Amino acid sequence: MKNPVLTLLFWFCVSTVFGRQQPASIQDQIRSILEYETPGDQLLISGRQLDTSPFIHSFYVDRNFEEVWTKNGVLLELAYEMRHEIKESKYDGLDPEDYELAWIEAFFQTFEANKESKQSNEAGDLAALDLLLSNAFFQLSEDLEVGKIDPSRLKGEWEIERKGSRVDHFALLKKAVAENDIRRNLQALYPKFTIYKRSREVIRSLEQKSKEDSLDWKTLKVDKSIKVEDVHSSIPSLRQRLQFWGYLESASPVDPKTYDSLMFEGVVRFQEKNGMEPDGIIGKNTVIALNASPSALIDKARVNMERLRWLPDTVQNIELIVVNIANFQLDYLNNLDTIFTSRVIVGKRYHESPIFRAEMSYLVFSPYWNIPYSITKNEIIPAVRKNSNYLQNKNMEVITTSGKPVNPSTIDWSSKSFPYLIRQKPGGSNSLGLVKFMFPNSYSVYIHDTPARSLFEREDRAMSHGCIRLQNPAAFAQLLLRDDPSWTPEKIDAAMHQEKEQIVNLPRKIPVVLLYLTFWADSKGQPHFRQDIYNRDAEVLALLKK
Repeated sequence: MKNPVLTLLFWFCVSTVFGRQQPASIQDQIRSILEYETPGDQLLISGRQLDTSPFIHSFYVDRNFEEVWTKNGVLLELAYEMRHEIKESKYDGLDPEDYELAWIEAFFQTFEANKESKQSNEAGDLAALDLLLSNAFFQLSEDLEVGKIDPSRLKGEWEIERKGSRVDHFALLKKAVAENDIRRNLQALYPKFTIYKRSREVIRSLEQKSKEDSLDWKTLKVDKSIKVEDVHSSIPSLRQRLQFWGYLESASPVDPKTYDSLMFEGVVRFQEKNGMEPDGIIGKNTVIALNASPSALIDKARVNMERLRWLPDTVQNIELIVVNIANFQLDYLNNLDTIFTSRVIVGKRYHESPIFRAEMSYLVFSPYWNIPYSITKNEIIPAVRKNSNYLQNKNMEVITTSGKPVNPSTIDWSSKSFPYLIRQKPGGSNSLGLVKFMFPNSYSVYIHDTPARSLFEREDRAMSHGCIRLQNPAAFAQLLLRDDPSWTPEKIDAAMHQEKEQIVNLPRKIPVVLLYLTFWADSKGQPHFRQDIYNRDAEVLALLKK
């Protein structure tokens, strides 16, 4: 062929034909898919778009696009382990379908069918599955370490910043592949709280209970509390639910609609387990708790597994004060041991206690209560207009912004302008009680005593304006000041009964965490569920399911 044009055409046709006869390798297929898009974009795999991790490109470039999960066209055990971990993510409260489980399963079924029929797997399919599994690892590892949801974007005043990743996920997958161990490397990303792994097992057991479930979980309501010997149409269903959860043995009552003494014992056990007053009276809170099916409890657990993932590693401090608002409880931990526990009163639903972290740095004995302007405007001033002796009766005084006392009789209380401050003097009637514990924060929230001691006996203790009221403040103060032997119980008591406030700096700053957990598992693996007093669970659950 002397004609150069014909020669060129001939070699083009030959190369095209032979090119088609020699399909691209898995390595070339992976390279082709990745190079088609720029890093951070979606990948087109088997005709479908896949949202990808930013690590996926650099990971395969680093290994010259060599496949990870197969060898010689056959699935490795490592691939089966990765699929298993994706399935197991449901016990972390995550959705396995977020990691393309159904898509991955379809490839596994195809490959296993090919193995059965002794057919080779297509290079394109092998490349697609390789990318899917690697991408699933990166996405799952990120969700396990920092959470799926960005807590800073939640509605309401929740000062929770999304924690930064401390793990190089690129290096983690390389390590997992080199060690041939996916599970252990993913588990290294779990929150370092023992309750996390135990909570996973609770979800596992609830899933089993869900499979056994044949009850009708329609929402039951009671207009008034039910006591022993009362007759109520909801009693049969409530009795069934107590039996289902193991609080009551199966038995045939004389009258199914009568609340008998045997059922009473089961109700008491149920109330004790679920943080309620174990009085055996079936009221609103008891019925709400008994309305929760296994699937509803799994959803509640999922929400709180995510909240645990939001907590930073600094929460593991040797010395730490934790207030679980949903449980109305404060715990003071030292060297991982709980050395002090107390009931607390938290904010009302319209004065919700915020969620944040700060450091306790000082105490104030016999404190003034510097009343917030919102309370002054909405409560104090209207009260003074009705009763000119209100301030005197409440042991309050008016001061200027510089702290100078002002005679209330010289103030025009009908004026819309009020350029003063009101504070309550130290004493037994002071709303802050006899001591407050300060951890400066943007919400002006702190822990303090209260003269209303009887409120701690209530089951629902969401009653404050946002601050945390403590049941045993003197004992707490003694623990915080234990390094100074001069602070004896007698000296603390005297300091709490002065006419002027006394500030005492702590020798070290102690981290304080106000959190909101409506579910957790204790050190024995026992589950604890609490009511969602601020109606915050639904938002998180919706985002987890999105």
